[in-house]
Amino acid sequence: MAKTPAQRQKEKRDRDKLSSEEREARLLSRSIVTKLYHNEDAALIRVMSRLGITEEQDVISRLIRGSDQLEDDQLKVLAGIA
Repeated sequence: MAKTPAQRQKEKRDRDKLSSEEREARLLSRSIVTKLYHNEDAALIRVMSRLGITEEQDVISRLIRGSDQLEDDQLKVLAGIA
């Protein structure tokens, strides 16, 4: 059932009242801690530089979303599996 404009506005006001920690907790699915070897870290830094992105999490999220849009065979080639 579709929400009324009043319901959407109330939900927006409720969201706006949340602290940044509470907002993140509602949106966050999980955290991943990854250890990078020197070569992988250097590659990440190069990719960030090429894209003009300064946050590691931002570039990793974009790479995940981009990879998800690839066809299976393209993804396997990219991952070095095919």
